[in-house]
Amino acid sequence: MSDDATPVGRPRPQYGEYASPEEQRARIQRPEVTEALDAGVAPQPSVEPTPAPAAGTASARVRGPRWDRILTFGLLVYGLVSSVSTIVQLLDFPNYAESAARILGSEASYTNLSAGYVWGAAAALAYGVGWLVTALLTWRRLGRGRVAFWVPLVGFAATAAIAAVCVTIALTADPQFMSGLLAVVPN
Repeated sequence: MSDDATPVGRPRPQYGEYASPEEQRARIQRPEVTEALDAGVAPQPSVEPTPAPAAGTASARVRGPRWDRILTFGLLVYGLVSSVSTIVQLLDFPNYAESAARILGSEASYTNLSAGYVWGAAAALAYGVGWLVTALLTWRRLGRGRVAFWVPLVGFAATAAIAAVCVTIALTADPQFMSGLLAVVPN
């Protein structure tokens, strides 16, 4: 070995060359450690604070685009208001069906009350559960920083399709009401 305690055949190390990245960071961030090591004294151990992630890194950027969050939140609020108002209407299905008939220009009255209340409640339940599932999936997607505005749109389409089946079953369960509706439809 040479006089400077380096192995034969190896060049003399430069400052910090054999230090681990943790040791290098510790000496750079804590000048008292550098001074203690230069003086030949063991440095006092301390707990290093965890550095905050840089602004452009993937771990710091958990949120998606701002426009997506605003649009998604607006769609969820609109969906909630719409779902609540539709649920209230569907729970009184005979009145709901007669209102729809008046819009179409018919004076038909809904008479199959038992089927109307059961299928109206099923459609109302579909709207409530559909909104909750949509909100949950949207929240999870936003939490991961992914674009999520499309989730409320797809959720609405799926929920409306399920509720439409329930409403159709309820409407067709009353043949007198259906004949009154079909009387106003042009051939």
